[in-house]
Amino acid sequence: MDDLEAVLSRVRDRVVPEPAEREHLRAVATELADRTREAIADLPVDADVVQVGSTARGTWVSGDRDIDLFVRFDANLDREQLEEYGLAVGHAVLPDGHEEYAEHPYVKGTHEGFDVDLVPCHDVETAGDLVSAVDRTPFHDAYLSARLDDDLAGDVVLAKAFLKGIGAYGSDLRTEGFSGYLTELLVLELGGFVPLVESARSWHPPVEFDSEGHAERTFDDPLVVVDPTDPTRNVAAVLSAANLARFQHYARELLAAPSEELFEPADPAPLDPAGVRDHLDRRETTPAAVVFDAPDVVDDQLWPQLRRSLDGIVRGLNGRGFDVLRARAMTDGSDRDPDGDSAKRAALYAELEVAERPAVTRHEGPPVAVRKHAASFYESYADDVDPETYGPFIDGDRYVVEREREFTTVREYLESEAAGDVALGAQVEREFAERDVLVGDAVATLAPAFGVPLREFYEPHP
Repeated sequence: MDDLEAVLSRVRDRVVPEPAEREHLRAVATELADRTREAIADLPVDADVVQVGSTARGTWVSGDRDIDLFVRFDANLDREQLEEYGLAVGHAVLPDGHEEYAEHPYVKGTHEGFDVDLVPCHDVETAGDLVSAVDRTPFHDAYLSARLDDDLAGDVVLAKAFLKGIGAYGSDLRTEGFSGYLTELLVLELGGFVPLVESARSWHPPVEFDSEGHAERTFDDPLVVVDPTDPTRNVAAVLSAANLARFQHYARELLAAPSEELFEPADPAPLDPAGVRDHLDRRETTPAAVVFDAPDVVDDQLWPQLRRSLDGIVRGLNGRGFDVLRARAMTDGSDRDPDGDSAKRAALYAELEVAERPAVTRHEGPPVAVRKHAASFYESYADDVDPETYGPFIDGDRYVVEREREFTTVREYLESEAAGDVALGAQVEREFAERDVLVGDAVATLAPAFGVPLREFYEPHP
């Protein structure tokens, strides 16, 4: 077994940027900042530019090529003007860039092989005075830059490489993992990467860290890291319970059996149709998929809606007796065409223990001894002339009826209007009306487009 320090030394050599990489990034960032100041000089208002993020603090993983520049405008500048001036500067600095939208629009582009975000924000006095969420970012940078020395910065890079390797890095709403800022705060709080994983292996959620001791509210997330620049905010709010558990699992594995592979992201090969059928034959379950065009929204809006829709479909399936063994929302990962027509497809995929139900279902009433409710139940069915209803009769101590089941097959249900009546995401609901339903072996036809998520579904691991 490799010694932990030997493994970390080899990983560090690979993931911590060399001086030449640092110097190249610094030169490009300086050039972009100079161009930004020139663009600001043409505005009728004052502003300045600050580089933020991991590349500003020396905590990026080698090979990452992101530069984040924030243009700070007076705190009293109204939102409309901030957006107007911010976009003007962004397009001047990145003429081939495009606009994206977080809390307000910003310009994203490339320069000399680097991905550049040029974001306008308000220059507020404290993070508690923020006008929009992005206003707190410069405070994050200032807080960490003052506290991370070279050794801790190197340990942050190790932590990020580890989280990337186990698939738990990224605060986007698809991943629901550890953000860069959260990772840096945890390394700072625990005093390094090894102390962090040693601590994490024994965590019993909920776990809370409040480095400044000034939390102003109670949080109910599994991991709470109070933002030292804004005591009303949990930096770990996006982190899912599953990704916290995943981090704990692999922290224990790293300490028990150190391996460089834990720092190398998996790149699963797509599962082909034959591979899907092999799993179906072995498992003897019934898969069902509802496939539709993904709404034309950014991923941070799409994935919460897909998860909400999946939860609704699973409840609907379970409520009608089609016992769901496991389910997952998927996208095929494609882009949209230049004309804006949807090229991305989404699937709500469920594996069922039961795919067909009998024509009747049992409906129990209250115990006969509960006079008022029992009488109401009995009377509601006693005069029922429906030949498909059996009873009411007494089974044990209560009234029971057996009545016609609304849907006897999973296909009937998924193709019915009732399937669209569950709690779907608002924009998913519109696309859901034009859904395709696949049941049984037919789901293998999804493999060409959904091969990677299907492999992850049928070959799960922590």
